[in-house]
Amino acid sequence: MTAAVPLCAIVPPYVLDRLAEDGHEPAARSLALDAVHRTARLTAVADRPGSTPLDRVIADAAHAERLPGRTVRREGQDPVTDQSVNHAYDGLGATYALFADAYGRRSIDDQDLRLDATVHYGLHYDNAFWDGRRMVFGDGDGVVFGDFTACIDVIGHELTHGVTQFTAGLEYHGQSGALNESVSDVFGSLVKQYALRQDAADADWLIGAGLLAPGVQGVALRSMKAPGTAYDDPRLGKDPQPAHLRDYVRTAQDNGGVHINSGIPNHAFYLLATALGGPAWERAGRIWYDALTGRRLPATADFTAFARATVAAARARYPEPAVADTVTAAWARVGVSAG
Repeated sequence: MTAAVPLCAIVPPYVLDRLAEDGHEPAARSLALDAVHRTARLTAVADRPGSTPLDRVIADAAHAERLPGRTVRREGQDPVTDQSVNHAYDGLGATYALFADAYGRRSIDDQDLRLDATVHYGLHYDNAFWDGRRMVFGDGDGVVFGDFTACIDVIGHELTHGVTQFTAGLEYHGQSGALNESVSDVFGSLVKQYALRQDAADADWLIGAGLLAPGVQGVALRSMKAPGTAYDDPRLGKDPQPAHLRDYVRTAQDNGGVHINSGIPNHAFYLLATALGGPAWERAGRIWYDALTGRRLPATADFTAFARATVAAARARYPEPAVADTVTAAWARVGVSAG
């Protein structure tokens, strides 16, 4: 793929904006760094190094703001003393495993792309992002956010932006951007569920559980089970995600609310996965994967277009009508018609 790639970061800009307005210096510095990387990513195109099915390279920026940093662990090497390095290495592997084992995908580009990551980026950097070439992790400030390598679903989320980059290429604004974010939440959650071998009924359906520092009033960045309930904190504000189309947030911020309105398709997936039962990466995840990679989804797809693509994918893969009917019903419960 040679198109421009947006900066896809796990912490929404409206969260960092609020913290910065309250004088939280690490958030203000993180926003400034995000702006620099967002400009640089307009021309970012991933190369395709790598010669083995799973090939990971972890670098350490040593708190500098230069990428990629010094290589500290390569594929097959033993764990090191730095747990951020090991967490990143393991998270990349867990993401690779889900896509390879469940969907037969050879790395995020399906052509054995090497998985590169940099840890310890910047000083107290409050974010993690996929830049079109690599994963980049901050350590967090220790006051609001902890180490971003510690959450396997955060790693799965960001790498899935790469899968979307190489498949549907969903444009990063409005409803197509909310779908881009939602797809990353879906497969980020599935990475965690697959690693833990959890059924849909047993999963927490939280994105970034454990990322918020002690004392922050919240459990995660987002909840797929109950959008809008992940946090309610004097510093962060209240989680603004809607769970239904009637509450769709129209805003010029956050690329038209891509992190906010992703709660609607997120909840549709949760409803589908729990209605179908069993491991969510199987039927529910397979349907979403087929819709994303089927080459029929336009880059400007809105919620209705994606819903219809998932119904079509369900009909194509599962002959029993009940599966497609369950997909349709899940979308209907969030106010999206898949008819």
